[in-house]
Amino acid sequence: MFIGHFAAGFAAKRIDARPSLAIYFLAGQLPDVLWPAFVLAGWEHVTVAPGDTAVTPLRFDSYPYSHSLVGAVGWGALFGFLYALWRRNPRGGAVVALLSISHWLLDFVSHRADMPLLVFGGPRLGLGLWNSVPATLGVESLMFAAGVWLYLKASPTVSRARVAALVTVLGLLYGGNVFGPPPPSATAVAATVLIGAPLFAAFAWWTDRPLSS
Repeated sequence: MFIGHFAAGFAAKRIDARPSLAIYFLAGQLPDVLWPAFVLAGWEHVTVAPGDTAVTPLRFDSYPYSHSLVGAVGWGALFGFLYALWRRNPRGGAVVALLSISHWLLDFVSHRADMPLLVFGGPRLGLGLWNSVPATLGVESLMFAAGVWLYLKASPTVSRARVAALVTVLGLLYGGNVFGPPPPSATAVAATVLIGAPLFAAFAWWTDRPLSS
């Protein structure tokens, strides 16, 4: 998924509003934040293969360290623990950890059978939502709308204009991912995600600031 992960980050503010939206976005995207570094290091592999699924031209050949269920649990637990220690907020840390695990679950729904359970060996699973563009757009759009609505309910002091700007940018990028041309190479994809993740976090941090900030 793409905006489905951001939807989970938005919705998490309803559970605990103390963590910044930037933290929640990083948590919900944690496997994707780690993945490009592992691809560039040669530890994980992806191929540009238009038609592999209807939604994305990427074929995820191997990504056990970032995208296995065991990996998602481990990385999420570490991130949640560090956040809880930093902010002295165990509840927020638990939400952060669960968001990382939610990434695997949402990808399990959307990917074909390429989501590993274990870091070494084991089955690879996926329900294949990405085989249908209309179904993917419908599911993710509903999730995203619900996530933004929950965020606004939990964050009455934020600027609606900033939220609208963030939502618009995410929507445009989502449309480009689904309907745009395939990327030139796997390296380009990894580099773009590696640069884009901190920029999105900064955008989310700014969006989440109260109106007076």
